[in-house]
Amino acid sequence: MPGRVLVFLACSLDGFIAGPDDDLSWLPEPAPAPDDFGYAAFMATVGALLMGRNTFDVVDGFPGDWPYAALPVRVATSRELAPPTPTVRAVKGSIAELIAEGLAAAEGRDLYLDGGALIRQALDAGLVDELTLTLVPVVLGTGRPLFAGTTARHSLELLEHRALGQGVVQLRYRPRRASPGTHA
Repeated sequence: MPGRVLVFLACSLDGFIAGPDDDLSWLPEPAPAPDDFGYAAFMATVGALLMGRNTFDVVDGFPGDWPYAALPVRVATSRELAPPTPTVRAVKGSIAELIAEGLAAAEGRDLYLDGGALIRQALDAGLVDELTLTLVPVVLGTGRPLFAGTTARHSLELLEHRALGQGVVQLRYRPRRASPGTHA
């Protein structure tokens, strides 16, 4: 059975995944959730990561070692890429081709999809299997939007919700697939 395409990220109440200039200072520390907001359990299912170039640049700028260790990471970009490890590789193509490349790298495990533009494209293409959104009680007003710019309406089925403390709420959704002749 092939792996699933999963989204796992935090966003502000007004739908931004980063503030102006890719500011992430509004993100809470995992302290309110003894299980690190479920991130470690999520990553245990992941066989590869597909991220956008901007997301790569932000993560690559974090202090310390590359956070994804030996996990295969595919970066959607047409620009030259200086990979921090041999497991990081630039890829390009349609969203379907990028997802296929990521799933192949995941070798039957789940593919972690990260980056607003890629998430929107994959959602529009019907290629996202599940979204875990951690809502942080902050209104940024501007920044990098998560869903603004999708080309269609997307109905989601709530699979799970949980309060993590300090007003942080985590929601897990599955996109509802439209039946032929209907709209999702």
